[in-house]
Amino acid sequence: MAEVLVLVDHVDGAVRKPTLELLTLARRIGDPVAVVLGAGAGAAASVLGEHGAVRVLTADAPEFAEYLVVPKVDALQAAFEAVSPVAVLVVSSAEGKEIAARLALRVGSGIITDATDLEAGDGGVVATQAAFAASYTTKSRVSRGVPVITVKPNSAPVEPAPAAGAVEALSVSFGEAATGTKVTSRTPRESTGRPELTEAAIVVSGGRGVNGAENFPLIEALADSLGAAVGASRAAVDAGWYPHTSQVGQTGKSVSPQLYIASGISGAIQHRAGMQTSKTIVAINKDAEAPIFELVDYGVVGDLFAVVPQLTEEINTRKG
Repeated sequence: MAEVLVLVDHVDGAVRKPTLELLTLARRIGDPVAVVLGAGAGAAASVLGEHGAVRVLTADAPEFAEYLVVPKVDALQAAFEAVSPVAVLVVSSAEGKEIAARLALRVGSGIITDATDLEAGDGGVVATQAAFAASYTTKSRVSRGVPVITVKPNSAPVEPAPAAGAVEALSVSFGEAATGTKVTSRTPRESTGRPELTEAAIVVSGGRGVNGAENFPLIEALADSLGAAVGASRAAVDAGWYPHTSQVGQTGKSVSPQLYIASGISGAIQHRAGMQTSKTIVAINKDAEAPIFELVDYGVVGDLFAVVPQLTEEINTRKG
């Protein structure tokens, strides 16, 4: 069966959930071959094998940690040339999209970004995307070369599928550009104890209707009761009520959780572009004419200061 390259997103060998989702999608079109770069490859291999990787190509070098992006592109290109895959899948993060674009350029292939589904078609791999601020769903395939595709987190379930997971060393030669941009320092992100926004299965967001930073604990309490990530609209971020790193929208982060709860968010097109592919959308807004109600699965017309605490209390009661 044809092989599909999957670039592994991991932290010291701890494989992140979006990569396991990529393995689910890769099995639809071929045999997944995982590429693990940097420290911790051994720890990652067993998890990757449990989720369908028939082979695990590993490479470790200081360049992966000390320099930006290009060393990983060099390594992925080496894997591409060694495997001759039918497709290359990368997580649709900022770094992932840059790696994918550089690889596509090097190997003369087309690229598809922010796919939400993949399937094998008669003419090659077909990718589903949301276009024009998620107002349309399109199906695309590349017209030249091997498709390089970035996939949004939460686009597929994580499905264990034990495979050989044979570990093989990948030989990588770094080009001159690999050391062009050096990492001079790193600052660990402070942990909130909540899931990463773009990877969370549930996201609870607050907007202008929250009416101040002092009221965002209401949103956080609901999120914590659900084990969810916290998001914010651009209006809330611009007002200084919540960090920009939590902004959901066209100029913020794009999310696609199983459940998205929008509290006090009117539903401007900029915000909808970042969350419209969520599987189930719930809105709480006292304005019955708010645009957000045009796309929701469930809508609550009411004051969030009354509705959200009651919802949080009910969830905690049922959990207890």
